[in-house]
Amino acid sequence: MTASAAPVSVREMRWWDLGQVLPLERELFPDDAWSKGLFWSELAHARGPGANRRYAVAEDAEGRIVGYGGLAANDGTGDIQTIATARDHWGTGLGARLLTELLAAATAFECHEVLLEVRVDNDRAQRLYERFGFEPIGVRRGYYQPGNVDALVMRLPGPSPHGENGPGAQGTSESRV
Repeated sequence: MTASAAPVSVREMRWWDLGQVLPLERELFPDDAWSKGLFWSELAHARGPGANRRYAVAEDAEGRIVGYGGLAANDGTGDIQTIATARDHWGTGLGARLLTELLAAATAFECHEVLLEVRVDNDRAQRLYERFGFEPIGVRRGYYQPGNVDALVMRLPGPSPHGENGPGAQGTSESRV
């Protein structure tokens, strides 16, 4: 079965998922991988009465985590913290599924806009975000280190849980956003 044909489910990320998330994080973002402590901190804000985060993982039929994403919400603004898909799932629509999940969370948090940062050299991720209605609003010079790579800041007003092409739209994001 190819990666595109293999069933993948999306569910809430829990602390015990970090054993698989961290190696994927280091593989995909070797220069600026998040630490275990940073993930723990984010997950601490994802449950309970004051929760303002949503983190999700994509898991294949064998229990392998093949993607993840996270959103923070504050005062009506959502911020996509990260989206990542395993290389063998690029081009399968998994990035779009994760983004759809995060935009649904933004709607549940009553966000009136969603922001994200994406590397200026990550055309594939930018195309995904544009398909969902995100528009460029600025640049953060030297945001990604090392290398002083600029970040394109993108905004989606009034998030909808589906992009222009719906929840099954093809596309992936392989770069921290």
